[in-house]
Amino acid sequence: MPGMERALVIGSSGGIGSALVAALRERRVDVVGLSRRDDGLEITDESSVAQLLGALDPPFDLVITATGALVVDGAEPEKALREITAEGLLGQFRVNTLGPALVLKHAVRLLPRNQHSVFAALSARVGSIGDNRLGGWHSYRASKSALNQLVHGASIELARTHKHAIAVCLHPGTVATPFTADYAGHHRTVTPEEAAGKLLNVVESLEPSDNGGFFDYAGRRIPW
Repeated sequence: MPGMERALVIGSSGGIGSALVAALRERRVDVVGLSRRDDGLEITDESSVAQLLGALDPPFDLVITATGALVVDGAEPEKALREITAEGLLGQFRVNTLGPALVLKHAVRLLPRNQHSVFAALSARVGSIGDNRLGGWHSYRASKSALNQLVHGASIELARTHKHAIAVCLHPGTVATPFTADYAGHHRTVTPEEAAGKLLNVVESLEPSDNGGFFDYAGRRIPW
């Protein structure tokens, strides 16, 4: 990403978030981090998002949301339709869809209007409808699919007011954090540091034609 000087990491105290902060600083980027633990940020509470993001001075060349959850209020990923509950489904949407959407809403003013910038949200390959061949994990999958749609729609709107902005969803791979500890199964895991480095490489390689896209940690497009 040409000329990246300032970055905002949402969820900066988490496994991937803290690794992103460290990796950005290694690249000599001025980083601001916001999290629940360190700053009281509640991404599902718009007043909290508005207050904390509203206190920041623009511009930021990169805004990245590194938040999300597989288990919300004890509701684990479902193995079958019969396990879906209203509370579990709504909990996933609050954390994985509503939260990043509120961040995006209030982060637009932080992006420069006349130079290259990126808004990136950490999604997941399991949110791909076209790539879903196993079923299950219904609420988590749906919440990530909804996030993808929101970011894609926002990319179209952003292009009208921020002609050099790029909004994308990114799949970090299976990262070895407490977030995935009980669900990695036979998937190869990577360290948060490795994931952060690869994600930033993707961010730095993005071009205007990538606006609204969905990419994995190697920069490969993922089907919607």
